[in-house]
Amino acid sequence: MAKSERIKKAEKLVESAMKGNDASHDAAHAFRVRDLSLSLAREEGLSSSPDSMEVVELAALLHDVGFKEEIRGPANANYSLEFGVVQDADRLDAIGAIGIARCFTFGGSRNRVLHDPVIKPRSELSKEQYMKKEEQTTINHFHEKLLKLKDIMKTKAGRNRADKRHKFMEEFLEEFYQEWDGKA
Repeated sequence: MAKSERIKKAEKLVESAMKGNDASHDAAHAFRVRDLSLSLAREEGLSSSPDSMEVVELAALLHDVGFKEEIRGPANANYSLEFGVVQDADRLDAIGAIGIARCFTFGGSRNRVLHDPVIKPRSELSKEQYMKKEEQTTINHFHEKLLKLKDIMKTKAGRNRADKRHKFMEEFLEEFYQEWDGKA
């Protein structure tokens, strides 16, 4: 099936708008989220509706291009299945092997400390607290955000994929701490 002109234009917009971003939030991220979203949408039964699939594809491509608040809507609002698969895909790209790579890329781009055992992960963070670089380490980001994503997936397909990626991150962190402490 050929790409629609809307999809081609959205892809070009993504490449242009995200050019120069660090590799944790670049066009490749948007394209992975698009591919994941379409895969989740098929698993959730949306493939019988070409309109739904196009909505999913466009929303996924543009999710980090500056329309996030407009797309998200009120925090406790009901959401469409199309929105759910896109949000799950974005969250899935933040966990697992790709998520680990993105986390360290982002931390490095912000000159964050890799790990400091004295700095404990924060809980119940406001957005302002979350954004304070000096209070964060890259490893703590796993505890402050990434390890929580599995439990807030909106779709069955998203939850199924999140389980495997979550376990991979837990195993990674276990090995990381063993190596950090000189035990492995």
